[in-house]
Amino acid sequence: MSKPQTIFSCQKCGAQSLKWSGRCLECGGWGTLSESAVKSDSAKKSINSSFAEVFDLDEIKDEKLVRIKTTMDELNRVFGGGIVPGSLVLLSGEPGIGKSTIVAQIAGEIARAGTVLYASGEESAPQIKERLVRINALNKNIKFLSETNVESIVGTAKKIAPKLLIVDSIQTVYTASLESEPGSVSQIRASAAYLLELAKENNIPIIIIGHITKDGSVAGPKTLEHMVDTVIYLEADESSDYRVLRATKNRFGSTNELGIFTMTGTGFREVQSPSAVFVERDEANISGSVISVVMEGTRPFLAEIQALVTKTVFGYPQRKSSGHDLNRLQVLIAVISKRTKINLSTQDVILNIIGGLKINDYSIDLAVCLAIASSLSNKPIHKNIIAIGEVGLGGEIRKATKLDVRLKEAAKLGFKTAYVPNQPAEARGLEIVKFKNLGEVLEII
Repeated sequence: MSKPQTIFSCQKCGAQSLKWSGRCLECGGWGTLSESAVKSDSAKKSINSSFAEVFDLDEIKDEKLVRIKTTMDELNRVFGGGIVPGSLVLLSGEPGIGKSTIVAQIAGEIARAGTVLYASGEESAPQIKERLVRINALNKNIKFLSETNVESIVGTAKKIAPKLLIVDSIQTVYTASLESEPGSVSQIRASAAYLLELAKENNIPIIIIGHITKDGSVAGPKTLEHMVDTVIYLEADESSDYRVLRATKNRFGSTNELGIFTMTGTGFREVQSPSAVFVERDEANISGSVISVVMEGTRPFLAEIQALVTKTVFGYPQRKSSGHDLNRLQVLIAVISKRTKINLSTQDVILNIIGGLKINDYSIDLAVCLAIASSLSNKPIHKNIIAIGEVGLGGEIRKATKLDVRLKEAAKLGFKTAYVPNQPAEARGLEIVKFKNLGEVLEII
């Protein structure tokens, strides 16, 4: 009988090799390669010969999802209307941003209707209790489990049958079936598989907290994001107390929704009117500041775009952006230089979205161009004016989606004039000025 073939896998990045070496050739980790056996042909044949039951989709009854809702509408919005039983949710964010605080608030909400199991390998029971007391979420239905072994967590959850399971964090959880250290690629993948099986078979919603890397992505294998049902990021601007909850994946709802919160000493407080938060209309008119209306899912809210244009000191002009795609800013600068009389080849351009927001809506292109022109000419644009529209490479102003919804939000907050593309639009109490190309708009400045 021939010896079974073996392969060496890196426990840090998952790379595979036919030979052992002291250092992984992919990630550069030392001593991370471990040997594992490859299934023989006979084993593969036995697997291939097995079969499973087939279901007829027409005979399956339609079941409406019954979501678990909290009293925080902003949280329910991001989850798609509430937490779905049997779902596996991954919550990630910067260290100290408030991940443990928001899951503690969720635990306090769900504990009013049933048992919540809080498993943590990073904090002790007194620390968890102190946080729950601080945010006024302590409930006798919240059970704490100081355990990092995933088999023990799964076994306890099956015995208690909680209404919600919280695991803090997936990087500290390990399975005894693998010899690698907690936090490695194989351990994270295997632990997530155990939790996914628990959620689906027992209809238990699970929230797992994940760490992030230096570039802002979820630490661990990309497989982790594919395995879970929902991936949620908690974002913040270091200079403010506001937090943005954003879903990048959601099998039970939209990924375009976001929730706005403010961080207080007693936990998160939802912001009901984000438009009033990110726009300062009491300030005197300054050059380079323009207000626009962005859409996040079904919700419109106002955002203030600020630009600073100064003569470059070095030979190559600098372009900096905060909260806005830098590549998109480069495109808009090229369009302005080519299609208008404004020359930015010797000017540094710095762009900032007020409030730490990250906006991917191209309908703010017109506002960005106006802010740049306003800063260059040092002529302010009145605070009662908003600008909406996507700018094409030919300098044309393209149609904006859901324009009536955006204009209605602006009129509700007291704006008087709107610069929009040449498309049907109306809003009571708002003067609408339509433009076909960027040159027509910049002539005003």
